[in-house]
Amino acid sequence: MILNIPLSMLDSLHLMAVRAGKEIMEVYNSDFEVEYKGDDSPVTAADRRAEDLITKAIKEEITAEFPIIGEEAFSDGNVPAIGDGPFWLLDPLDGTKEFVKKTGEFTVNIALINLGMPVVGVVHTPATGHVYMGSPHGAFADLGSGPKPISCRAWPPGGLTALVSKSHKSPETDEFLKDYDIREETSAGSSLKFCVIARGIADIYPRLGRTMEWDTAAGHAVLRAAGGTVTDLDGKPLTYGKPGFENPHFVAKGKQQG
Repeated sequence: MILNIPLSMLDSLHLMAVRAGKEIMEVYNSDFEVEYKGDDSPVTAADRRAEDLITKAIKEEITAEFPIIGEEAFSDGNVPAIGDGPFWLLDPLDGTKEFVKKTGEFTVNIALINLGMPVVGVVHTPATGHVYMGSPHGAFADLGSGPKPISCRAWPPGGLTALVSKSHKSPETDEFLKDYDIREETSAGSSLKFCVIARGIADIYPRLGRTMEWDTAAGHAVLRAAGGTVTDLDGKPLTYGKPGFENPHFVAKGKQQG
């Protein structure tokens, strides 16, 4: 399907993510309880409140035409059929472990998928108020003074900056990075790693562990709009709508020429 993505949709998603972020921060600043799902991952009232808000807002403010796959609804067994058309992927609170630790490094993630690829993505960090957006209109970051265009940098000749996960770094990641000229490693939580590459601050992020599509879709959309790529380890583009919505190992990269 050829989608018309007006700027008004991006404005709506931007405001929607910020509203969800306010719900999250209300819980964050309270004495909240932590529950654990079947896979031992934590979940809080913030996850559920944010997903409910976003799901309702998409249907009422944008369109009720496309199916919505949300992390918490999926966990509860509510999985609409997506067919071959566009669908939404929501991770209302990516980085719940960081949320529980109160590090501030957690995000709201909203993505629209079409033809297996993320065509629109919004990533919001409630603790800082920052918003990252990617679409056919380009990639933008609002770091407090309004949206500004962002783009990946060409790989620097003096060596790359690699992003590694705070919670999931492994010996396999170290082995993978030996094939690259790495000058320094830095860490970032949740889907912010895609956005850091999209801003031209880092160059490569390998993830050799289990992730779900809603973990990556919004950040992937931002990085893609900024000129970067996300592929599996064989170099094939990471796609969406896979059975079970589970990703293979992948690597996100900025612009490699230069």
